[in-house]
Amino acid sequence: MLINFITLTSLVGMLILPILGQLFLYPFSTKLCSKVSDYVEFVLGPRLWKILHTYKNFNFWIYEDDFDKLPEQFIVIANHQSLLDIPCFMNVFQKKELRFVAKDALGKNVPLVSRMLKVQQHCIIPRRAKPMDAMNLMASFGKRVKEKNQIPVIFPEGTRTRDGEVGKFYSAGFRKLVESTNLPVVSFAIEGGYNLRDLTKFFKNLSRGAYRVKIMKIYDCPQTKEDCLNLLEESRNLINEQVHQWRQLPSSVK
Repeated sequence: MLINFITLTSLVGMLILPILGQLFLYPFSTKLCSKVSDYVEFVLGPRLWKILHTYKNFNFWIYEDDFDKLPEQFIVIANHQSLLDIPCFMNVFQKKELRFVAKDALGKNVPLVSRMLKVQQHCIIPRRAKPMDAMNLMASFGKRVKEKNQIPVIFPEGTRTRDGEVGKFYSAGFRKLVESTNLPVVSFAIEGGYNLRDLTKFFKNLSRGAYRVKIMKIYDCPQTKEDCLNLLEESRNLINEQVHQWRQLPSSVK
């Protein structure tokens, strides 16, 4: 219990100033609020995992095979298990600006996250948006990240899985992002987040747990609808196989 209290205190202490900073700055200066969000992305995102490792012996395993083959700019696709997938990628890419495709629920009244998504111009898709409106938002997002040399991240499942099993990959938003950026695609497998979905599970499963991240495959930019569908199907199968292999390992073993 003492370790849980220390861990929680460390996390709250790390986040309280940025939360208050966003709260007071957002109505007056989106530029300054954006600087706070950049601090969260480049400093606090990676620091989160150091705190968890220090107090709870939580491991963050990055499998660095093929990282030296990554192009300068690319689209990230991955399975989706937890809100912690966002700081997960912040830790993986500490020197690149990431921009996420997210549902509008995250853009409303979620401390730190909501204002960060807005001021950094992530892609927020309304849950009940008409298909054409959603595709227009995705197209604008794609053009914006391409011009700013940012890395767009999309979770083709569209929602977090409750049990960690890899769900169906949907293609519409992904195809529009490919069309509007003409970027290569990098498929990542993630494992560990579903055990930390809420506060209860977070402290129950955190001790000696692990998050794992690995590149599954680097693709050239798909040129047709069929190419996109084949890419998503192959990626899902590769990710699913990798996730199940990881579940055979103890968290202390990379």
